[in-house]
Amino acid sequence: MAGTDESSAHPPLLPTTEEDTVNRLRLLRSRRVGIATYRRLLAEHGTAAQALAALPDIAKAAGVSDYAVCPAGVALAELKAGRSAGARLISDTDPTYPAALNDIDDAPPLLWTIGDLELLKRPMIAMVGARNASSLGTRMAKRLAQELAEAGFVVVSGLARGIDTAAHLAALDGGTIAVQAGGIDVIYPAENAQLADNIGQRGLRLSEMPMGLQPQARHFPARNRIISGVAKAVIVVEAAAKSGSLITARNALDQARDVLAVPGHPFDARAAGCNMLIRDGAILVRNAADVIEALGPIAGTAPEPPLAQPDRQKPNLQNAAKLHDMILSRLGPSPIAEDQLLRDMAAPATAITPALVDLELDGKITRQAGGLLSRVV
Repeated sequence: MAGTDESSAHPPLLPTTEEDTVNRLRLLRSRRVGIATYRRLLAEHGTAAQALAALPDIAKAAGVSDYAVCPAGVALAELKAGRSAGARLISDTDPTYPAALNDIDDAPPLLWTIGDLELLKRPMIAMVGARNASSLGTRMAKRLAQELAEAGFVVVSGLARGIDTAAHLAALDGGTIAVQAGGIDVIYPAENAQLADNIGQRGLRLSEMPMGLQPQARHFPARNRIISGVAKAVIVVEAAAKSGSLITARNALDQARDVLAVPGHPFDARAAGCNMLIRDGAILVRNAADVIEALGPIAGTAPEPPLAQPDRQKPNLQNAAKLHDMILSRLGPSPIAEDQLLRDMAAPATAITPALVDLELDGKITRQAGGLLSRVV
């Protein structure tokens, strides 16, 4: 009897990993529990099991009657479906969870994954763009993705048509991650089923959504925050003035990521978004070398300094005006090489080329064959 009394004084046993996973999934899938509520409940109650036990009373106090938490059977069925699909569920406390994603305010507490989780330890760069991409845009995306993958970056995109597809295909051998808007076992668009399977075999697929969920329009902005969240920077290759790609770019700025953009012809609506981003301070991209120069060497891990400098995306307008005046003062009606202009100004290309695009779009300079520039008089 004495032994019984002694054992009853011990603290309760912590839940097993499997029990905790089921309870975390139940908590996150419970009605009216979003990411912020999920984290607050865990912080207040210590474990998912205790948070689940308290949830009905919390709901009642908030005026919600007859509240019921997500049944254990629903969570167990989702876990079974995940195992059948060859997927693994990781939480934000798992050592394999992407560290950069954990830094954002609304990071998903749970992620379904299929593929090589080791890719999450490498430096990642996101590439997004138009679904109805032009031939030139598709070629540019493929070239950038392949060269960046060869340089050691993992290319992240959204498995959509157009630019996303081109980026995934080109980076497949070097490393690519597809973030899905629906369940990880639901491939959208269906035409990318083979690509998705290849990524699952040789790359990695991610989704925060329940297994079997068909993607809807509201799911894509949520997916976009993960695309930018896992990456150190976002490259926009082609994007209309109002597009999901610009949502991803705004997410990147809010998350203190670098934003880069490929310029396009002013008459092409698919380039309007990229040109707007460059006008507002995004780094202009002509090739992978521009990206690597802007982000710095990776040395096997994603360096932190660029993530801590969101102000690079918002240049001071007065300084931009002075830079424009300096460029115009060095140009005349006789064309000179862009490289010569850069040498004359003793400034890096990443500082000058966005201003050149601005001036070109404003009709103040003209670009001729052979990389020659002249001032419009």
